Formats: sequence, C-alpha cells, structure tokens
Amino acid sequence: MRIRPATAAIFLATALSATVTPATAQAADRAASSDTTFSKVVVNAGEDVVLGLTTRKTITITWTVKDPDGVAASWAYLWHGTNTDDADGILPTYPPAGKCTVSPTDRTTSTCKVSFAVDAARDLDDNDLAGTWKVLAEAQDANDDWTAVDVVTTVRIKRYAKVTVNASPEPVKRGRSITVTGKLTRANWESGTYTGYEGRPVQLQFRKKGSTTYTTLKTITSGRKGALKTTTKAGTDGYFRLRFIGTTTTGPATAAGDFVDVR
Repeated sequence: MRIRPATAAIFLATALSATVTPATAQAADRAASSDTTFSKVVVNAGEDVVLGLTTRKTITITWTVKDPDGVAASWAYLWHGTNTDDADGILPTYPPAGKCTVSPTDRTTSTCKVSFAVDAARDLDDNDLAGTWKVLAEAQDANDDWTAVDVVTTVRIKRYAKVTVNASPEPVKRGRSITVTGKLTRANWESGTYTGYEGRPVQLQFRKKGSTTYTTLKTITSGRKGALKTTTKAGTDGYFRLRFIGTTTTGPATAAGDFVDVR
C-alpha cells in the first residue's frame, strides 16, 4: 500500500504519466499508515477478458472501499507490467472516478463501480500484453488524504482463438479410418491477422447421433501454422469436433461438430 497526496488527481487525469517530485515522495514517506481498505474487487464479473482483432468490449470493475473518515472519491483501473512506474499498459488510458454509493447503514463504507470500453484494435498493439493484468485501487477520504494499493486483484486479458474441423470421407463404412483435419489460430494483435498457434494440445471429441454429450477420443498437438490432423475408426453416425481449452494468454475455442454418416 502507498499513500499519496492530492496530486494523485492530476496524475490520473494525465494517464498516470506525471513524475512524482522528490518533495512529494518525501511527504508520502512521512505520512502515517492509511486506514483506507479495499475489498470485494471484481473485474468483468470474474471472467477472463478475451479479445479478437476488432473486439469492442465494456469492462466493469466493482469494489468496496472503507475509511473511518468516509470516502470522498475512489478509482480503479487495470495495468500491465512489473510495477506501476514502468507499466506498459493502462486500461482505461484516462481512468475516471468510480460511481460510489455510501452504505445507508455505515457512512464509512462505499460500494463503487466503473465501466469503460476496450477496443482491441486501438488499445492492444502488442501480443505481450496478453496475460495477467493487475488492478490498482485508489481512494480519497473526507479529509483529503489519498491511498492507493497497486494490486488489489488480477484479471487475465487473452487473445481470441479459433479452431476448424473437417472429418472425411463422408459417408464411410463402419470400421474404416476417418481422417480429421483442422487448424488452430489466434488473434495476432500486432499484425492484425489470425495466425497459426503451434505446439498446443487440442482434443478430438465425438458425439453420437441423438446424444447431447461429447466424449474426448484423444489429444493431438497443433503443428506448423496451427495445422491439426489425426485419424480414428468409424463406429457409428455422429459428430466430430476439435476443442482447444485455452492457455493463460489465449482463450478457448471449439469447432462446430462435423457429421459423419457411417454405413
């Protein structure tokens, strides 16, 4: 936790790019420990944020802030990097104050919310930005004291993935081999295209005609440029699909089932 004076408002309004002066830093060092606390911080309803090449998505952060003197204002935003001073990504670029509501039964506690739009083409131009982002929370109490906590929770922002499938021949005699091919690709934010995702495990699954449940037959690995290929024996009519469960930087993808008539 770190405590900052009212200059934090200017810091936020300029996309957190201002440099803290030595005098300000010394004042912060002399400040007493803050009584402000943050809790129940949730980003995007607890779900990963998965973005394609042109995805425009609204992200919401909710949190609770508590201070014995009451809360005058509070902020929360996403940042990426090793520390806030060297962050290589901030969302939103100009963090607005959250909309806060004081508890009707406890004036020291407020619940806050902020929503902002993320445009993949505008805000994400580096594939290294995929992965874990931290959430910084900040508050100003009724006495104009400022507190910021660099990491109150985290969220993963991932690259959108796609997988295709084709099972052949169609129809096929029972007991003969079926060849299943496909391709695994993911959004390349730098090039603005979908590129092959190599060396990743992908599940071959089958659903019998009339059933609603897929069963995993085997796991294969994507090859050059994300190519997928495997064989299996024809047993009964049904649907074959390929399923990628995702990684820490890339979202999951599942192909629609391809029906094969077994005779």
